[in-house]
Amino acid sequence: MKKILFVVLLALLPFSLNAETKLDQILSSGELKVGTTGDWDPMTMKDPATNKYVGFDIDVMQELAKDMGVKITFVPTEWKTIVSGITAGRYDISTSVTKTPKRAEVAGFTDSYYKYGTVPLVLKKNLKKYSTWNSLNNKSVTIATTLGTSQEEKAKEFFPMSKLQSVESPARDFQEVLAGRADGNITSSTEANKLVIKYPQLAIVPDGEKNPAFLAMMVGKKDQVWNDYVNAWIKDKKSSGFFSKLLAKYNLKSL
Repeated sequence: MKKILFVVLLALLPFSLNAETKLDQILSSGELKVGTTGDWDPMTMKDPATNKYVGFDIDVMQELAKDMGVKITFVPTEWKTIVSGITAGRYDISTSVTKTPKRAEVAGFTDSYYKYGTVPLVLKKNLKKYSTWNSLNNKSVTIATTLGTSQEEKAKEFFPMSKLQSVESPARDFQEVLAGRADGNITSSTEANKLVIKYPQLAIVPDGEKNPAFLAMMVGKKDQVWNDYVNAWIKDKKSSGFFSKLLAKYNLKSL
């Protein structure tokens, strides 16, 4: 692995002579700074008992830092500021986010390594009333979203007739459903499968997933050297079976 990364680094070196990239800075400082929200089970969660981050994305970033031979520092962020953290240089890379055109206007994306669908969640006792996507698209229905997430934008598309209610982190949209302040919310199929186990009073609306979406890390939009380096690493890790093993560890299945 280190030999492959060294070859990649040599190939990219001529392009980094004119301007220092994040790759140069990371290797020089010996530190990889990663922005993460810590509220997306099972991708990134902050364990209150240890105050440390755990999850699929956390394992990915720790592996990247290990292969680069640098230490890792997780920088707390929120969904509403995760993009600005990249553009302002507060961290070198983010844990996974959904690729969206709006985010791509100002930030760069690595290659994707996970694909998921979007599903609505409602209270299980209301499942007969809200058994389809269309049943939630109603002026008498309130849909909760979390400020800054890709679902916040998608809710406008899926539920144009409904009342949309955004909450700010650390509050989460599904908590509004649990509290009875909203009739439903939409989230990734990945998170939904975890939430209905943790909160048995929630249920997934059963008429199928929509909006297949790709997860990727965010990097600086114009830093192609750093982006290419991470993409080469992702490609190698896919070939080695690292991502397949990690998906199995967290009981995940990419679409």
